[in-house]
Amino acid sequence: MPRTLQTCLAAVALIGGLAAASAGEAGPVRERLRERMAQRLQARQGEEARPLDLQAMAPGARKVEAAYGPSAKQAIDVYVPPGARDAPVIVMVHGGAWKIGDKANTGSIENKLKHWLPKGYVFVSVNYRLLPEAMAEGQAQDVAAAMRLVQARAGEWGGDPRKIVLMGHSAGAHLAALLSSKPDMVGRPWAGTVVLDSAAMKVSTVMQRRHPGFYDEAFGGDPAAWARVSPMDQWTRVAVPMLLVCSSQRPDRPCDEADAFAALTARAGVTTPVLPQALSHADINRSLGLPGAYTQAVDAWISRRLLP
Repeated sequence: MPRTLQTCLAAVALIGGLAAASAGEAGPVRERLRERMAQRLQARQGEEARPLDLQAMAPGARKVEAAYGPSAKQAIDVYVPPGARDAPVIVMVHGGAWKIGDKANTGSIENKLKHWLPKGYVFVSVNYRLLPEAMAEGQAQDVAAAMRLVQARAGEWGGDPRKIVLMGHSAGAHLAALLSSKPDMVGRPWAGTVVLDSAAMKVSTVMQRRHPGFYDEAFGGDPAAWARVSPMDQWTRVAVPMLLVCSSQRPDRPCDEADAFAALTARAGVTTPVLPQALSHADINRSLGLPGAYTQAVDAWISRRLLP
């Protein structure tokens, strides 16, 4: 769950908790909380919309925009390092509870660009239709269409279509895991997928326990529809290999879901590595690309998947 959404939900909980207080006391406190939360959200939105200095990251790099459908949200940003030729490609799918977020958000791409652009990777950031325009299944179809576009045009950007790694965070991690479990949604396979802290690997389990309302918006109320968008229900041996990164700090225990997914694939003789991190849900995304053991582990897995 992104920090903007966490902040909103925390504000709702705090304000709701004031209902038991007297009207004379709670009114002014509620107003102060609203003002403070509005200031925080403004600051966060400003930070996420901050322009990136591409030349400081990789002198000579360029940004290309491309559309993969008629909606304004069906678009990608392509960051091309200088002299790219047969380069590996990372395709990033942002999170945001299937209803917010953008391909240009600094928290989703800045540190990743700083790390992978100088290493010669082409980096693609994907937008897709959000709730209520499209539910999770439609969003997965959008990301599949974006992947087909990247596969078809990678050579134009100096990339190698055989060296594509899909990556997603939160809701974007769910979409990436779903496509990887059922790669015929895209058509052609790719080298591998990095799943950054999805808590929706088995959708029916999520929907049958207490959950935030946005899951109902994303998945609806039909168990058959839940199965169609559930990575664990859709997984077969033809799935694209995945690395499952999970936060050990989240109260909804996404590492348990990651372990269950790995156990499912192991029963079919397929190893799916799980990488727990003592980081918040937001920092699982934001800190990837910063120097340290976490980035090194993800980088090493990607490098192995790109070997001939």
